[in-house]
Amino acid sequence: MICHVCGGDEFDYSEVLWDELIAQWQLAEYEVDYINRQQGEKCIHCLSNLRSIALAKAILSAYGVDGTLYQFVTMPQFESLRVLEVNHAGTLSPVLEKLRSHRLITYPEHDMMNLDMDNDSYELVIHSDTLEHVENPVIGLSECNRVLVSGGRCIFTVPIIVDRLSRSRAGLADSYHGKEDMLNHDYKVN
Repeated sequence: MICHVCGGDEFDYSEVLWDELIAQWQLAEYEVDYINRQQGEKCIHCLSNLRSIALAKAILSAYGVDGTLYQFVTMPQFESLRVLEVNHAGTLSPVLEKLRSHRLITYPEHDMMNLDMDNDSYELVIHSDTLEHVENPVIGLSECNRVLVSGGRCIFTVPIIVDRLSRSRAGLADSYHGKEDMLNHDYKVN
């Protein structure tokens, strides 16, 4: 396996899910294993987890680049790429910040369902594990589309549990993810 962020090929692993969350989400053992791997297996060089590495690979693929995200941001043809990053995309944020026309906004300070920016402002919109916190993710994605230029790209990750349909959390107890000791409103799942 290779890291598409930095090119590293050595990885470390730590579990990220805790017992209460596993019970609340009714996760089977195999689901716990792949979520822990996706979120907790990291490149030892740049500390990107598998989710961030997949997001980096998607960006590279969208632009036909064979290399790493580190290389991508230094390529002359992309140095002025207009990028909107909604929330920190993990370890990709410091790399993406090297692009001259990169803008980072954070939720909930910026309402993803009502982005305060002009139409056709960006060539690339990136967000990672953010939509599950937005009250109406379809409107959030529509806003991403609105601020993209024609032919622009919206590349994102969403946490899913394979083999399950998504369901509304209406009527269910509040659920949070992130780190067990940092359960604040920003990590609430809608």
